Amino acid sequence: MSEHGEQELLSGLALSAFRLNGQFLEVAEGLSRPVGLTAAWWQVLGAVLTEPLSVAAIAREMGITRQSVQRTADLLVERGLAEYRPNPAHRRAKLVAPTGAGRDAISGIDPGHAAFARRLADAMGERDLTDALAAMRRLSAVLDELAVPSRP
Repeated sequence: MSEHGEQELLSGLALSAFRLNGQFLEVAEGLSRPVGLTAAWWQVLGAVLTEPLSVAAIAREMGITRQSVQRTADLLVERGLAEYRPNPAHRRAKLVAPTGAGRDAISGIDPGHAAFARRLADAMGERDLTDALAAMRRLSAVLDELAVPSRP
C-alpha cells in the first residue's frame, strides 16, 4: 500500500472514530437524561461501579482529561450521586465512589440501555458487533503502543 493510501486509512479511521464518539454521546445523553444524568455523569459513575477509583485512574480508563473528570466528580458529589473516600495508596488523591442514589440513577438507565442494545444488535447482527468491538479494542491497544510522546 502506498504512503498516501496509509494516510487516507488513518484519516478515515480518525474521522470515523470522531463521528462514532459523537453518535455514542448522543445516544448516552438520550438514555441518561430521563434519570437526571448527563452522558459525562454516567461515564464517571459507570467507571466506579465495581470499585472506587481516583480521578486520574478514571481519566486514564476513559481517555479523557483529569480536569474534566475532576469537574464531573465534584458535581456528582455535590448532587449526592458520588462521594470521595480516602485512598490508602495516596493521601491526597481521594477515591470516587457512587452513593446509593448514584447506583439507583445508573440502574434507572438499564431498561433503555438494554432496549437500545437489542435494537443495535438486531440492526447490525451480534457477530458483526462482536467483530467491531474486537477491532476497536485492538486498534486502541496498537495506538497505545505507538503513541507519540508529547513534546515540551
